[in-house]
Amino acid sequence: MDSKNYCRVFTINSSSPITGLLLTWYRAHKRDLPWRRTRDAYAIWVSEVMLQQTQVPTVLPYYERFLRRFPTVRALADAPLDDLLAAWQGLGYYARARNLHAAARLVCERHGCVLPASRAELEALPGIGEYTAGAILSMAYGQDEPSIDVNVARVLARLFDYDQPLTKAAGKKALRAYAAALLPLGRAGEFNQAIMELGATICMARVALCDQCPVAAHCRARALGVQLQRPVAEERRDRTIEQEHVIAVAEQAGRVLIVRRKPDGLLGGLWELPGGEVEPHQDRAQALARHLQAGLRLDAQVAERLAVIKHAYSRFRVTVYVYRCHTSGTPVPANGWDACHWLAADEVDAYGLTGVATRALARVPWAGSGLLL
Repeated sequence: MDSKNYCRVFTINSSSPITGLLLTWYRAHKRDLPWRRTRDAYAIWVSEVMLQQTQVPTVLPYYERFLRRFPTVRALADAPLDDLLAAWQGLGYYARARNLHAAARLVCERHGCVLPASRAELEALPGIGEYTAGAILSMAYGQDEPSIDVNVARVLARLFDYDQPLTKAAGKKALRAYAAALLPLGRAGEFNQAIMELGATICMARVALCDQCPVAAHCRARALGVQLQRPVAEERRDRTIEQEHVIAVAEQAGRVLIVRRKPDGLLGGLWELPGGEVEPHQDRAQALARHLQAGLRLDAQVAERLAVIKHAYSRFRVTVYVYRCHTSGTPVPANGWDACHWLAADEVDAYGLTGVATRALARVPWAGSGLLL
C-alpha cells in the first residue's frame, strides 16, 4: 500500500458519518430479498454461493427451488451430486455447486451438520473464502466481521480514492482496513449488506449514480471526478481463446447418448453430448469419429451436420459443430468421461447438462426412433 492510501485508513472510524448514513439509507431502500429475511446460516451460505458472479434476478428462482429441494445441510450432503447439478443447471460456474456439495458433507462429518461459527473452520471448507466466511459470520452469527465482495470493494475504492489495483496484496490489505474502519460493532451483518446494496444498485461498475448516493459528500473519488476510474483495473494481457469442437447426436430407440464429465476441471460432473476439440486443419468428421472411439470405444459413422452452436466461457469461446452419428458397440466411458446414459425426452430435466448440450437437445423433436433437427 502506498503511503497516501495507508494514511487514509486511519482518518475515519466506525463513528464516521459514512456508517450511519449507509445504515439509514439501507433501511429505507433495501430490496426485499429472501436471504435477508433469515438468520439461518445454511440459507445465507447457499445465497452467497449462488450470488458469486451471478445477478440477483437470475438467482432468485434458483434459490427458492434449491432450498425446497435441499432444505438443510443434511439434505444437501445426502443428495447425489447429479441431483445437485441438475438443480443448478443454468446458473453456470458449476465448481460452486461441486464445492457446496463437498462442503456440506464435511460439515456433517466434522460439525454435526451445523455450519461452524469460526472463520478458520469455515475457510477450511471447499468453496468458502474470506468473503463468504465474513458474510456467514456477520449475517447469521452476528459477529463483527467484514465481508468484501466485488461491490463492496468498488465502493471502498471510490470512497477512499484507492488508486492502485485491488488484486495485489497491498490492495487487499487496504480494503480490509477500510472495511474494518467503517464497521459498526454489533451491527456488522446489516452494515455489510448495506454497503453491498449500495454497490449493486447505486455505485455500480459502469454507472455511478452519485446524485442518489447517501455518502456522496464523503466520497474522495467523486470529489476528484475520478469515481468511474476506481477501482483501478490491473492490466490484462491474456486474449480470448477461440476453439472449435464437434459433438455427436447418437440415437438409439428414441434416446440420445450423453456422457458425464469427470468431477474435476471445467464443467466437472455435468452431462454432455460426446465429442471434443478439433485441432487446426483437422477434418471435423474424422475428429469426431476419433473422439468417440478413444472416449467411448464406439465405432462411429458420422452423417450430416445438424447445427452450429457458438458458446462463450469466461476465458474462451467455442464454435460447436453438431453431427448426426450412427454408432455400433457398447459405450465404455474413458479419458475425460466417467459415465454414460441413453437419455429419453422426459429425463432431460433430471440431468445436469452443459449449456451446449441443452441448446443442442432443445432442437431435437424426440419423435419416433429417428431424430431430425
